[in-house]
Amino acid sequence: MTSGKTVFVVDDDDQMRSSLCALATSMDSPARAFATAEEFLAAVSPRSRGVVVTDLRMPGMDGLELQKELARRHSHLPVIILTAYARTPITVEAMRAGAVTMIDKPYHDDDLAAAIRWAMETEETRWQASGRRRDFCLYLASLTPGERQVMDRILRGKLNKVIARELAVSIRTVEKRRHEIMSKMKVTSVAELAALVSEFGRDEGNL
Repeated sequence: MTSGKTVFVVDDDDQMRSSLCALATSMDSPARAFATAEEFLAAVSPRSRGVVVTDLRMPGMDGLELQKELARRHSHLPVIILTAYARTPITVEAMRAGAVTMIDKPYHDDDLAAAIRWAMETEETRWQASGRRRDFCLYLASLTPGERQVMDRILRGKLNKVIARELAVSIRTVEKRRHEIMSKMKVTSVAELAALVSEFGRDEGNL
């Protein structure tokens, strides 16, 4: 099952598009077919959910270029590349660029179906992580400058009395800000706060 997420089929071959769409339908997933990568890119949005199954060689933008363009757009759509011309350098390049897999033509339906299911799971993981990252950014933006100062020092392991001295405020003020930090960041301990910042904060340039 693919939870109703769309299988986006990109292939310049009419028969191949029909075959791939039929496979998606058999998996209880809607399918949308496109003859070119450019047509597909014009139709999808950053909120599109599902997986892309694309041919490698197509007129205009090829499958590998499509994959790289999706990555440039920060799309969460996983890409499965189909090819009758698999070569090791192309496979390595595709995987390094983020393809979930590359499948040789002619393919077996069971193999491609398994790849689509795996890609759907990958997509779900990406969306959940993206949602947590968005939440983190909103939580962080809700902190006052004073709360940020306290949080920065908490994460460096400093005690309340040390933080109070450094910021020239009372310990009670530090305690109050600490309470607000935990509430706004939706955590119950310094360990949770540190884990949240470690996952989303520093690599996003937020701290």
